[in-house]
Amino acid sequence: MNRIIKHTILFIGLVVLFSGVSSFKLPTPARKIRLGFIPLTDCAPLVAAKELGLFAKYGVDVELSKEASWANVRDKILNGELDGAHCLFSMPFSVYTGIGGKAGAEMKIAMVLNNNGQAITLSKDFCGLTGFREVNKAAAAVKNVQGRKEVTFAMTFPGGTHDIWLRYWMAAAGINQKSVGIITIPPPQMVANMRVDNMEGYCVGEPWNGLAAAQNIGFTHLATQDLWKHHPEKALVVNANFAATDREDLKKVMKAVIEACKWLDNMSNRKKAAGWLTKPNYVNAPLQVIEARLAGSYDIGCELGVQKYRDDYMTFYNNGVVNTPHKSHGIWFLAQYVRFGMLKTDPDYKGIAEKLILDDVFSEVAKEMSVPVQPDMQAFKTNYDISFDPNNVGAYLKATKR
Repeated sequence: MNRIIKHTILFIGLVVLFSGVSSFKLPTPARKIRLGFIPLTDCAPLVAAKELGLFAKYGVDVELSKEASWANVRDKILNGELDGAHCLFSMPFSVYTGIGGKAGAEMKIAMVLNNNGQAITLSKDFCGLTGFREVNKAAAAVKNVQGRKEVTFAMTFPGGTHDIWLRYWMAAAGINQKSVGIITIPPPQMVANMRVDNMEGYCVGEPWNGLAAAQNIGFTHLATQDLWKHHPEKALVVNANFAATDREDLKKVMKAVIEACKWLDNMSNRKKAAGWLTKPNYVNAPLQVIEARLAGSYDIGCELGVQKYRDDYMTFYNNGVVNTPHKSHGIWFLAQYVRFGMLKTDPDYKGIAEKLILDDVFSEVAKEMSVPVQPDMQAFKTNYDISFDPNNVGAYLKATKR
């Protein structure tokens, strides 16, 4: 009898055990989030967030994907192969308006990654004709070089930030944009193309300006912060579906990146960041060039000495100033497209900015992280231009029309 009771108890126990097992569910593994980047110094927030373990800290599994060109980044964000990327701030506006992609295609701006830190490099053809920040001499220098050869300038993506900095500089210098060639070259290929005389100047992010000076191929004519101090540059741009369906994961990614931006703006950390960036799987450029320009020390080249940027080197947080995505800045880029003839008619300035900028998501993240959100839709002035009022684009375009 005891044996029967024991077997009955054992049987009941096994039933309970297996019924519990059948209802037990293994935790669903975190979805892998793929973020792209181009080999540029300003991909540092994504690299730092990965290397410091900040993505893991906030509970997201992020894989970084090194990409060959901005066109690659565009295509992979749009088709969902990438959930997001380190991207030119103006690129979503260029794509949406049809300048740099299929009109109406939406790439969403979640936050800004950095201000400043790009440059215009001129080849050795210009040594002695114009120097560092000598914008007033640039037009005459171009004509001088044109007496010997055609002059071509390169940028990285039609309607991208580098394209607009280049055109803005030419307008400030009085250079007729129709008198020169403007071509598209991926950032890491700039120095090699200048070395073989494919162009006489280019606008790109670091370290590819510093490397041209270090290799005595060209010199830094000016940095983009000389055109517009604390301008928006790269942004975290995401796939529209990812933003809509994985909002909480997007917020976690943004929190990790903001913490990385704060870490990067502690100047004592930049040497360590440069050590990561120099690796082949990231930027793959000389450590000393990356480190120097991250520190605001610019060896100009062409025997023009070293320029020190004190408060307007590349910044990633700047007490919260950097990261807010401004609709007014998006409207400024759209206005430049009209100003420079890239768009023939006025777009829906405010409507496009509201559609592409995720300011509501950023505001949520900023509040949860005690990051100050900067005011938007206010007039501002760049260094070689009149004041820009995002609420009155027509007046700006009328005043800048040539």
